[in-house]
Amino acid sequence: MTIQKILIANRGEIALRIHRAAHEMGIRTVAVHSTADADAMHVRLADEAICIGPPPAGESYLNIPNIISAAEISQADAIHPGYGFLSENARFAEIVEQHQIIWIGPKPEHIRTMGDKVEAKRSAGALGLPLVPGSDGAIGDLAEAKALAREIGYPVLIKAASGGGGRGMKVVQSEDQLETQMAQAGSEAKAAFGDATVYMEKYLGNPRHIEFQIFGDGKGNAIHLGERDCSLQRRHQKVLEEAPSPVISAEVREEMGGLVARAMADMGYRGAGTIEFLYEDGKFYFIEMNTRLQVEHPVTEAITGLDLVREQIRIAEGHPLTLRQEDVVFRGHAIECRINAEDPRTFAPSPGTVTNYHAPGGMNVRVDSGLYAGYRIPPYYDSMIAKLIVYGTTRQGALRRLRRALEEFVIDGVKTTIPLHQKLLDAPDFQSGDYTIKWLEEWLQAEGGE
Repeated sequence: MTIQKILIANRGEIALRIHRAAHEMGIRTVAVHSTADADAMHVRLADEAICIGPPPAGESYLNIPNIISAAEISQADAIHPGYGFLSENARFAEIVEQHQIIWIGPKPEHIRTMGDKVEAKRSAGALGLPLVPGSDGAIGDLAEAKALAREIGYPVLIKAASGGGGRGMKVVQSEDQLETQMAQAGSEAKAAFGDATVYMEKYLGNPRHIEFQIFGDGKGNAIHLGERDCSLQRRHQKVLEEAPSPVISAEVREEMGGLVARAMADMGYRGAGTIEFLYEDGKFYFIEMNTRLQVEHPVTEAITGLDLVREQIRIAEGHPLTLRQEDVVFRGHAIECRINAEDPRTFAPSPGTVTNYHAPGGMNVRVDSGLYAGYRIPPYYDSMIAKLIVYGTTRQGALRRLRRALEEFVIDGVKTTIPLHQKLLDAPDFQSGDYTIKWLEEWLQAEGGE
């Protein structure tokens, strides 16, 4: 099947990213947008644009009937969900396919399985992926929780089965805290996700966050595209990512990459996916799988030379993978900075009008953004407004290029996190690659930024 027209069920830089890949493939695009995004760059550049509701995401970008109606009105034959919003909503994927529209993403059953943290862990274990010691499934009662915590040892982590972004997650240091923390985690999970189910894991003290990019064709073939180090996080939100990880050797990459690729092949997985691990003392522990394109996919593109969105579209059309594993060659080093419209010290959101905009350029510098001078950043959505990606033949070369690119980047009219990234580049631990998932918050506190 050949896709002629893609409806992009998203906004911002990822909508623009999908539009560009589609146009390079000769495919027409349909932008959907809220009233707040009528002047957005992806709306301006798409072949067609349809308003799907008012600013709140629940009435527009999460409004499944309106999106399906837009697809039918525009006669789009495929939908790409991007990331966030409905990208990991199995019901939406099913509805798309029931309307005889091509879903550019994994099979709905795989989205559903991996979207449930408990079921994802069970499936990962069955596929041979290394797990964090913990409960096999949901924790039924306090007695069961106490027995398991004694077995795996404190501290333990109580996590929401349907969670994300750190909500419904509690670290329990001792048994006398267990009942209270379980109740709080369950309440938070119920409020945030409508599901109070929680499970337990061994709490790892100071790991790194390492994730592997995989691709499957849905026909039993899968490859990995190496790892990304996403350990620089604030409140469980990624701030900067790099590929490859400064601490993973080629041998470990081949071993773990092969393991995740075989697991995805056995699963019959289709499209792009990311297997996320905690990495401590030379050991990997599966934490979750994202059944979609990641925000940080450009660093993988930079070191492999593969267009991941193009590959998603090809696989959705029923084609085999472009590359075999032996064809994948990793070259150089790439770093991505997430630029947010936030105060770089307090992290308070800073929506408003961009009065002046200049993106950095030069060899191996990429900016994914929908910004332009005069654009008004709406207050209704995620604060990320741009991604700066640099590539170098070495990590040190990439760091030097990143420093130069950040100096060139101009976004006036709103506060941004560009100064934070510039400051981060001066930190010796970051320069040496010696950091973990706790490092950034500790560094911010030491610098007086939090």
